[in-house]
Amino acid sequence: MSKIAFIFPGQGAQVCGMGKDFYEQTEIGRRIFDKATELLGFSMPQLCFEKNDKLDITEYTQAAMVTAGIAMMRVLMEKGIRPDVTAGLSLGEYCALAAAGVMSDEDAITTVRQRGILMQEAVPVGVGGMAAILALDAAKIEEVLSSMEGVWIANYNCPGQIVISGKKEAVEEACEKLKAAGAKRAIMLNVSGPFHSKMLTEAGEKLGKVLEGVAVSAPQIPYAANVTASYITKAEDVKPLLVEQVSSSVRWQQSVEMMIADGVDTFIEIGPGKTLTGFMKKISRDVKTLNVEKLEDIDKVVEALS
Repeated sequence: MSKIAFIFPGQGAQVCGMGKDFYEQTEIGRRIFDKATELLGFSMPQLCFEKNDKLDITEYTQAAMVTAGIAMMRVLMEKGIRPDVTAGLSLGEYCALAAAGVMSDEDAITTVRQRGILMQEAVPVGVGGMAAILALDAAKIEEVLSSMEGVWIANYNCPGQIVISGKKEAVEEACEKLKAAGAKRAIMLNVSGPFHSKMLTEAGEKLGKVLEGVAVSAPQIPYAANVTASYITKAEDVKPLLVEQVSSSVRWQQSVEMMIADGVDTFIEIGPGKTLTGFMKKISRDVKTLNVEKLEDIDKVVEALS
């Protein structure tokens, strides 16, 4: 019996024009974008479809990505494609929550808007940094960082790609140490903050206050949490993990391996780009991966699964 996972990319995958065809050509897509505009007080179509500087600023990126991801996901579900499980990378976890029936589409969008603002404000621009470490074993990276202060693992993306985060000087020093330890490359990332590091602990705590006013339900289907790389099935576990997620490592590789062990053999990446599909090829080539980023992709997915 085939099991399907819906997976959603995180910040960094955003592109101008994402979701435009869903907005222009589907009723449900238009409704979701227009609802986001109404809820947030600025034009979501303008943010997503017209060239602007805001799309790459965290406080706007997060709401834009979740709006586009949910619009694409709802159109796919309208075509009869339903997930057995769901997961999202960092920010993408909020789309996964909506897909699992944990949080309403509206609450997912308004919550990440606040999450983006809190994360943007947490650390002054230029103080923190992030870097991608390529072709070095995770255990070795953990060993090197354990003797350092101010730098942590942000993302376990896939074999051979781990992201570190923290104080900019500490991240730069870690890059040199990790290259000396055998990393093929260490690339500083163009990001506006040290995401998924202990420097964002306070932002997570403030998000907890925001979440107090958000209704969550027990998942209708399991979703894999970034913090634990395990399925969440109880409503009471949701909010504490979302608070922790802001400053904790994203265990994406471990989440995917857990889903595969559970029998998931088809992963549908929903959102702009093919970042997660690229990770998937390094995690396991034994599973089917499909993508939805354009409206025309919907029919291709339906055909591939029929």
